Amino acid sequence: MNILTLETTCDETAAAIVTDRLKVLASVVASQDKLHERFGGVVPEIASRAHLERILPVVDETLKQAGISLDDIGAVAVANTPGLAGSLLVGLVAAKTLCAAKAIPLIAVDHLQAHIYACRMAAEEDVFPCVGLIVSGGHTSLYRSNDPISFELLGATIDDAAGEAFDKVASMLGLSYPGGPSIQQAAEQGNPTAYSFPRALLKDEDRLDFSFSGLKTAVRYTIAGPGRPDFEKIELPQQQVADLAASFQEAVVDCLVGKSLTALRQTGLRTLCVGGGVAANARLRQRLEEEARRSNVELHVAPLPLCTDNAVMGAIAVERYKAGLFEELDLDVYPGVVRRTG
Repeated sequence: MNILTLETTCDETAAAIVTDRLKVLASVVASQDKLHERFGGVVPEIASRAHLERILPVVDETLKQAGISLDDIGAVAVANTPGLAGSLLVGLVAAKTLCAAKAIPLIAVDHLQAHIYACRMAAEEDVFPCVGLIVSGGHTSLYRSNDPISFELLGATIDDAAGEAFDKVASMLGLSYPGGPSIQQAAEQGNPTAYSFPRALLKDEDRLDFSFSGLKTAVRYTIAGPGRPDFEKIELPQQQVADLAASFQEAVVDCLVGKSLTALRQTGLRTLCVGGGVAANARLRQRLEEEARRSNVELHVAPLPLCTDNAVMGAIAVERYKAGLFEELDLDVYPGVVRRTG
């Protein structure tokens, strides 16, 4: 049985076809990076309009790559939370229309849970129970997952997400969007101990939350001091940019790795799964591997093509299909971001 999965939570229009045995028949992703580059971040209205233009061609191309037609689809899965309201609606309306036209089941997918499931797809074996770390442009969250359809939020950022901080710091340093790859590249020539930036909440072992707003502000003050500086007029030496990038990156990595290890200790679990766009960061992957070996933890980090938003991770719908978890056609979207308060 084939399931068509759709992903339109933010700025990637993606579709994939997976079988009930978790075989990927096709996967297509249409990126919007170029559309948002000059704004230094995702513009919701531009994102939703781009989804409208691309959703049908992406679905059509996915079917062509798989060598099947809509008649061969047994269910449609769509990410309906969390994310941008307009973007989510495009994917949901497309999914509902296909389900109504073909009289096939509709399956709802939680975008964050799907990022963890990307590790299951890459491992090609069961990875549950596990602690799941999601690090992306909009989210930084820790989950306990006893099985593929059971997720308990352990902690989340109380302000900026890690990816959001990367984008904002990259902008301050005059680096290109998206910030993750550009900061990683700059950091390769930098000294990660050149600047002592804060690691908020890292030593608080009673909390599994994150905070990156103070770190971002510390970088800002280091570059320009207080006030309202015009960063476009600030010219930093290349080595200073590299040192700032490396020191900032190291602070983020310390927080992500440290809190993940704390979550493993608190839950007693020995498996860590990591997904999301920031999981593509080479320094983070290196540190995770080092700490996993040191702590005798089984580590699964999503491969690079499955870190950024994609529809293959929507294969988590197969688990929901087997459990009989289907939706009515009045299914709504639940936009926004997952945040802790206080």
